Amino acid sequence: MPSAAFQWHTFLDTPPEEHVYESSRFVVIPVPYDGTTSFRSGARYGPAAIIDASRQLEDFDIETGVDASACGIYTLPEISPDLSGPDRVIEQVRDIVAQVLADRKTPALLGGEHTVTVGAVQACAARYPDLSVLYLDAHADLRDSYMGTRWGHASVARRIFETCPIAQVGVRSISRAEYDFALERGLPIHHWPPARPVEDLIADVCAQLSPRVYVSVDLDALDPSIMPAVGTPEPGGMSWWDVTSLLAAVARQTQIVGFDIVELSPEEGPVACSFTAARLAYKLAGYIVAGAR
Repeated sequence: MPSAAFQWHTFLDTPPEEHVYESSRFVVIPVPYDGTTSFRSGARYGPAAIIDASRQLEDFDIETGVDASACGIYTLPEISPDLSGPDRVIEQVRDIVAQVLADRKTPALLGGEHTVTVGAVQACAARYPDLSVLYLDAHADLRDSYMGTRWGHASVARRIFETCPIAQVGVRSISRAEYDFALERGLPIHHWPPARPVEDLIADVCAQLSPRVYVSVDLDALDPSIMPAVGTPEPGGMSWWDVTSLLAAVARQTQIVGFDIVELSPEEGPVACSFTAARLAYKLAGYIVAGAR
């Protein structure tokens, strides 16, 4: 190969000699799908924007003292979504995540809309019967169906709840029917802003999770002042430190077996949002490595 500088379009721009599936702990799965978006589309461009921004990340994380890249991060090519329906995309994601788990690796999905999470959770729950899900989102996503489908972005938490326990954090938009459903089922929803210190909320959330956890982060959980690049923004959201403090605590107290960062619509905000999303994905990988140690 000629001696020159190349861009490899992998997470962290990892070069071929370091980009080895067999020796990687984390597998990045880009899913460019936004087929059920109901307000502003564009999440299909999120995975590429996050991977592109990740080139600017430092490998070393000063908070944890960890270089997660030393454990190996392999980036799969983008999934080509089956546009015949969201249920088919969910199946595609489920099959890929199941294989990654069978290979004893940690799947890291980059969305795409939140619907892709359903397939990942189904695969993780099949492998880990004691799975629970930490679900960060501005919206409850508990509708049984929306706009003619049970598999859209507004029903993701409802489909997950049918699979395994779920704890929701950051919710500030919920319909009356969703509110009643959660109340009747005893589903833990931590609305935002919390009515008590964040430290107390974090302790409650950790107590509601099982020993093995899948983490799903819809970026609209963050306040639009730092994350406007989403399809359905809601004012009054979580700060960067709210989110990272929660994720760090969960990683210390549980085994995080997979995670996703979803709903980045890069054209809806400045490029700093793509970098924030990439930083959050890498930060979560670092928390997992530090927690395991």
